[in-house]
Amino acid sequence: MGKSTVGGQAVMEGVMMKNQNQIAVAVRKSDGDIEIDKKKIKSWVIDKGFNKIPFLRGGFVLLETMVEGIKALNFSAQFFDEEEEVEPSKFEKFLEDKFKDKTNDILIYFSMFIAFVFSILLFILLPTFLGGILKKFTDSVMILNFTEGLVRIGMFLGYVSLISLNKDIKRVFEYHGAEHKSIYCYEEGLDLTVENARKFSTLHPRCGTNFMFIVMVVSMLIYFLFGWPNPVLRVISRLICIPIVAGISYEIIKIAGKYDNIFVRIIAFPGMMLQKITTREPDDEQLEVALCALKAALGEEVDKNDHKTDDEKVDKRA
Repeated sequence: MGKSTVGGQAVMEGVMMKNQNQIAVAVRKSDGDIEIDKKKIKSWVIDKGFNKIPFLRGGFVLLETMVEGIKALNFSAQFFDEEEEVEPSKFEKFLEDKFKDKTNDILIYFSMFIAFVFSILLFILLPTFLGGILKKFTDSVMILNFTEGLVRIGMFLGYVSLISLNKDIKRVFEYHGAEHKSIYCYEEGLDLTVENARKFSTLHPRCGTNFMFIVMVVSMLIYFLFGWPNPVLRVISRLICIPIVAGISYEIIKIAGKYDNIFVRIIAFPGMMLQKITTREPDDEQLEVALCALKAALGEEVDKNDHKTDDEKVDKRA
């Protein structure tokens, strides 16, 4: 698979696709029409040359990807907020009065901050304190760190499994599967049609789910180097290691997407199996949306009228 420049993300009733210098979001509205937003992007990671620095680039790419992902989610959500006539919260009204046209950017970075804090609390602080309970029974640094890592992985699996029960999240996971099938179709050099994309797997080695699992395994190995200090130093060491872990994990996921051999398959296998939770088999309409996003990201013309559903079809989100 030589074409590894395209990546994507599932959003509400749609898919975001990103090529080297163009990003596109396609969303299936409740009337069956597909709304597409595409734009040229200038990566500050590439502009500053960070993408050429192995192990350092991973953290910067992750931040940039998070910003793009939240923007794509906001774009998809606006159609359904309009339908449900969601009133802006007091906090949103305050930001609009204070920051005017910059409100959306403020909300994006605020959302990133909240997500970052939540991730630290759930997947760094809580596991290290739960793992510390074993300190009463053993002084083995290996056992303590290994237990902390297992707790972190267990909590991640539990979290993903729990949210997968939600009806709306199930729809997102189906679009996640459509994203992967479409990218496979492109990587294999086939025409970007539903018929061609349908036959591919929903599991992909360059998926963000793989990245998250690799992050947890790499973090477990890195934390061994710090021993098992007191809780405060333990938390500080975990926070300091975030960019290091992200950098190493990014290089691993790039290798997994570039090569196909037994070593890479072994590394990717746990994350691929985890995708059995985070992806679902999409229907043809969802594949149409993913392919529209992919074509737009590749700079191809997309006729949205070719992808409308029949008027008789009901909104599947209902």
